[in-house]
Amino acid sequence: MKIFIYPNFDKPHASECAESVCSILTGLGAQIILSDSSKNMINPSSATFLSPDEAAKSCDMMISIGGDGTILKCAGLAAKNEKPLLGINCGRLGFMASLERDELSLLERLISGDYVLDERMMEDAVIDYSDGRKVTLTALNEAVISSGGERGIHDYTVLADGVTVSSLRADGLIFSTPTGASAYSLSAGGPLIEPSLDCIEFTQICPHSLFARTMLFSPEKNIEVRFKSDGNALAEVSVDGCEPLKLSQSDRLTIRRSRLRLKLIDISGGSYFKAVNRKLMRPAKQSDAQ
Repeated sequence: MKIFIYPNFDKPHASECAESVCSILTGLGAQIILSDSSKNMINPSSATFLSPDEAAKSCDMMISIGGDGTILKCAGLAAKNEKPLLGINCGRLGFMASLERDELSLLERLISGDYVLDERMMEDAVIDYSDGRKVTLTALNEAVISSGGERGIHDYTVLADGVTVSSLRADGLIFSTPTGASAYSLSAGGPLIEPSLDCIEFTQICPHSLFARTMLFSPEKNIEVRFKSDGNALAEVSVDGCEPLKLSQSDRLTIRRSRLRLKLIDISGGSYFKAVNRKLMRPAKQSDAQ
């Protein structure tokens, strides 16, 4: 079995965790693949070093070592190459990770096949520029449109299959997948959504309204976003926290379900609900339970 290991060396303990993962999996008979950029950080004697694209193509599965941001960085590569992805948390929250770094003994389940594949919907943010250019960005979590560094707030219109469903003034809009419902959208007041569902969640950022509420759209909908602002102020579109792209009032943004789907490895079963209880909710005190 060939396993592509992608550590985020900016995270505390990621280097030592990666060394341990390589050692454990090599001892279990797996062939380790690392990206070329890892060569100066760790250098297991039996590892093969390739570019990330070549590594993702040639492996049987991928392992992300870091936080949720590291999983997001690997998600597109894993989904594009139809490879399952396991997250090992060395970050702060690690909500999408199936393993903590003190649970590495469970890695033997990768070799025995004793794990569950949790398939996740992804979404595309398609920008049609007024000059004819077209850019498609794919998100596991969310696409966010906001004023960015521009002053003031914008007026937004949201249409689903050409029908207006919302017109409002706000700091921005979040369009998230069920996976992303536990991220930025949750902080903006949106609900949790079980990741096995397919839908697009629409949450407003600081809307100038008493009645703004999160909306859920069928994954079959094509959602178009238009905005107006004073003068020629631009908006910004950011996907999964990546570098934002500028958007003018004459450009068009469409949100839709992506053809790509990510297969997350759930190595202990029920990881999503365990993470909700362990990482998002206050554990009940003993006196509360009595």
